[in-house]
Amino acid sequence: MSSNLETMCSMCGAGKQSDYFNIDWRSSSWNLVVVIGAAIGGFVAAHLLSNDTAVAIATETVAELENLGFKSAGNAYLPEQLFGFEALNNFKSLSILIIGGLLIGFGARYAAGCTSGHAISGLSNLQLPSLIAVIGFFIGGLVMVHLLFPIIF
Repeated sequence: MSSNLETMCSMCGAGKQSDYFNIDWRSSSWNLVVVIGAAIGGFVAAHLLSNDTAVAIATETVAELENLGFKSAGNAYLPEQLFGFEALNNFKSLSILIIGGLLIGFGARYAAGCTSGHAISGLSNLQLPSLIAVIGFFIGGLVMVHLLFPIIF
């Protein structure tokens, strides 16, 4: 999935600006079908196959998230304050989405793969770089949730 950004940038002519994107994107264009399939599959799963959007999480967690300002805690998988359309009008939420997306994209390319790619494929092949990447992903997630998240919100 993470390599699709490279393919899309190459398709849009980014190779004229940077040699990194000067690749034969046609050989990777089949990969874009995966992105389209994931988007369609996610939409179908969320809107056609899900009866109940309530999330089974601890009441203490719901209370803590509500204290941070997340009103939909325990009722929806994605907080409306971050992922709803009103987030596009809120500078703080929009900044978090843009910065987070850039960091995730950069990290996936820097680590030569995404979290699930390293954790599923890399670890099953006993690759040391994947083990190091997965440990780094977990440490980054713990730092974000326990240290940075309360500061941001």
